[in-house]
Amino acid sequence: MVVHRSVKRDSREPTPEAQLRSYIDRLDPKNQKLIRSVRAAVRKRVPTANELAYDYNRSFVIGYSPTDRGIDSIVAIATRATGVSLYFSQGPQLSDPKRMLLGSGKQTRFIQVEAASQLAHPDVEALIAATIDQVRIPLPAKGKGRLIIKSTAAKKRPRRRRTK
Repeated sequence: MVVHRSVKRDSREPTPEAQLRSYIDRLDPKNQKLIRSVRAAVRKRVPTANELAYDYNRSFVIGYSPTDRGIDSIVAIATRATGVSLYFSQGPQLSDPKRMLLGSGKQTRFIQVEAASQLAHPDVEALIAATIDQVRIPLPAKGKGRLIIKSTAAKKRPRRRRTK
């Protein structure tokens, strides 16, 4: 017999939603609005995926995964000073006849997002659908994913400077 115990969260510890809100609040107002609307659009498209939030000090990423592992993410929203991007896992294998995908990495490709309405464009929707079709671990058929804060910049050690 397996006994599941719920771990009580320290009431002084911010909720995952509050932590993510603090990441978003660091952005300029235009990008705050954009990331919130893009997040809502992606959440609507993949409601059973877990949202995995990673804070990298000057940027943050929200991956959408069927598990609690970032490597299993299907798509991810990345924010930087240059704006908001939507990353597609297995991007190099995706059919991209309109040449919308940017980047040259082995795992992902991305598009710059100027407005959440871009995600509803048939070409972008086709990329999202193709990405979902290629995943190793399928999304759950029902239920709702949860927000998981995976890492924070405060926990990261400072980078060592290279010596010459």
